[in-house]
Amino acid sequence: MGKTKKTNAIRMLDTKKISYKVYTYEQRDGKIDGVSVAKKLGKDPRCVFKTLVVQSGTNQLYVFVIPVTEELDLKKAAKVAGEKKVEMLPVKELQKWTGYVRGGCSPIAMKKTYPVFIDKQAFNCQKIIVSGGKIGIQIELSPTDLQKVVNAKIEDLVKEGA
Repeated sequence: MGKTKKTNAIRMLDTKKISYKVYTYEQRDGKIDGVSVAKKLGKDPRCVFKTLVVQSGTNQLYVFVIPVTEELDLKKAAKVAGEKKVEMLPVKELQKWTGYVRGGCSPIAMKKTYPVFIDKQAFNCQKIIVSGGKIGIQIELSPTDLQKVVNAKIEDLVKEGA
């Protein structure tokens, strides 16, 4: 695999002495969506998670970690965040607020600490995979460790039978 450049997410896990495994994948084909990444890694897409950032009417940001095969239910997201309504953060603003780009947005080690919510399905998997903070890098760790490191709440976040 060669030497992987350490991202902020990887450095934070090292600092907190959290056990993880790094995977890299080829991204030159442009297929960086979660389901394509799961296929490239040969992993069950139900245990590969994407990181979504939403904002409330008052511009408070919230981070949601859900399976790549699912869609975030914005009504459920607003409810667990204690907001009337939330909407997806525009992609062009993602790097400004999180330090990460679309396709490389990790829930770990964002520029600021935002409230994080992980979909309860994460606990159906022994290990889950999330972005390592850069396109082409993924991190595998236990859902419990991810919950600890980002101080997340576990909730039901996805649309039913989409």
